[in-house]
Amino acid sequence: MSDATLHAIAQNPDDFAVQISDQIESFIVSVREVAKGDEPDSAVPFLLLEVSQLLLAGGRLGAHEDIVPEERYEPDLGPEQDVDDLRERLAVLLDPVDVYSEVFDPYEPRKAPVAHRISDDFADVVADLSHGLAHYRAGRTVEALWWWQFSYFSNWGSTASAALRALQSLVAHVRLNQPLEDLDGLDTDEDLTEAALEEEAGKVMAEEIAGPLGLRTVK
Repeated sequence: MSDATLHAIAQNPDDFAVQISDQIESFIVSVREVAKGDEPDSAVPFLLLEVSQLLLAGGRLGAHEDIVPEERYEPDLGPEQDVDDLRERLAVLLDPVDVYSEVFDPYEPRKAPVAHRISDDFADVVADLSHGLAHYRAGRTVEALWWWQFSYFSNWGSTASAALRALQSLVAHVRLNQPLEDLDGLDTDEDLTEAALEEEAGKVMAEEIAGPLGLRTVK
């Protein structure tokens, strides 16, 4: 990808904003469709595909110079969009592989992994992206781009990346016929050490989750 592509906003901000907003809106619509549970057999690979594509938009925002909003204070958008239903639907759909372990900051030495939920991750990302999308739909393009860039660095970028790693690991375990550590049932509110995670984790064979989650093992 050329510098011109990375910094397309400098030449044509409308085109750049349209491309980013299209990717973000597509992600939100697709995740909500998956959460309906109409096609549970394709849920995991489809979520992996969607979050992978979303992070391309995040990478473009992250590679760009700082976007400065036109107004000093962010305009009031009213009540934030409720994502609790989305969160709950995904939690049911992804059971029993919703919980996974993650290190929050890979550059912080000796940081113990903590338990996270894929359903929480996707709901939080959708909430962040929807906030910026409300600005975009109201015609505040620069404000939307600023918010998406800022929240990419502060929250949704790392959250989406963590979910991507969890989903990719899940698919890899199944396709390679490897046992999967079961973190289901861990309390995500607890500050668990690495030893505690190991102690709590059980063994779930890949074939037990391959069917319900739409994954196929290698013959």
